Amino acid sequence: MDIELARTFLAIVRSGSFIAAAERLHVTQTAITARVQNLESRLGCRLFVRNRAGARLTADGEAFVVYANQLVQTWDAAQRDLPLLAGYRNVLHVGGEVSLCNPLMLDWVRELRERIPGQAIRAEVGEAEQLLHRLEIGVLDAALVYRPVYWPGLQVEQLLEEKLIQIRDPVRPEPYVYIDWGEDFRRQHDAALPDKAKAALGFNLGPLALQYILDQGGSGYFRSRVVHSYLDRGILERVPKAPEFSYPTYLVYSRERDSEALQQALQLVREVSRRDSDWSQRWDPMI
Repeated sequence: MDIELARTFLAIVRSGSFIAAAERLHVTQTAITARVQNLESRLGCRLFVRNRAGARLTADGEAFVVYANQLVQTWDAAQRDLPLLAGYRNVLHVGGEVSLCNPLMLDWVRELRERIPGQAIRAEVGEAEQLLHRLEIGVLDAALVYRPVYWPGLQVEQLLEEKLIQIRDPVRPEPYVYIDWGEDFRRQHDAALPDKAKAALGFNLGPLALQYILDQGGSGYFRSRVVHSYLDRGILERVPKAPEFSYPTYLVYSRERDSEALQQALQLVREVSRRDSDWSQRWDPMI
């Protein structure tokens, strides 16, 4: 199928009308209408109902959104990777959540470059849902996430066992900073600490929250590996008698893409995860 038909379909979905999609794609409204008619003819179903307000998806149109996104993402990935760079056998696509960038993702990419020199590498950072979706459609080979899904064809392997512990600045223990570590954490935290469920200050990114507490003071929940060095140096301290929460890291990959290079890559990330690395993640103010 012509990828431009899928792009046109998605442009209409995102903009809400044929006219707005034509402006976004810099083509005439007649061209947009012709593409939609072509697409509907190929699929054998109607995708939109047009009215004065714009264009509304039919039930078939709603179902096609997923497939259109997969088509476009897969095609874009192929265009990025092909033709292969001279001297490289293949491309490995690895991903991880933001909080796993440093040091786990960085160390993994370093090892891949050193130990599998014949492989080009594409590393990407994103939210778990996005990474898992890209694994499912085959444009990502492996990903590091905190909350995996167990879809057919995906292998889920616990890579690290970690805890979320409450720490504070010894001199400036206030305010309490609520860090959103996901649905499971929210549920357990709010049940165990209902008085802290509605904090006045909150972040959805751990490294940013840690930077704030180091600079301004406060307390909050962080991964034990990340705050270990600060606890050892007395910069931060653990809050006594505060509940702990489990927060393991998972390696997720496709069972069907069982190449030798991927198996090497998976073994390397297992080795990297066992190292005693600095997980502090303090951001360099010069960057």
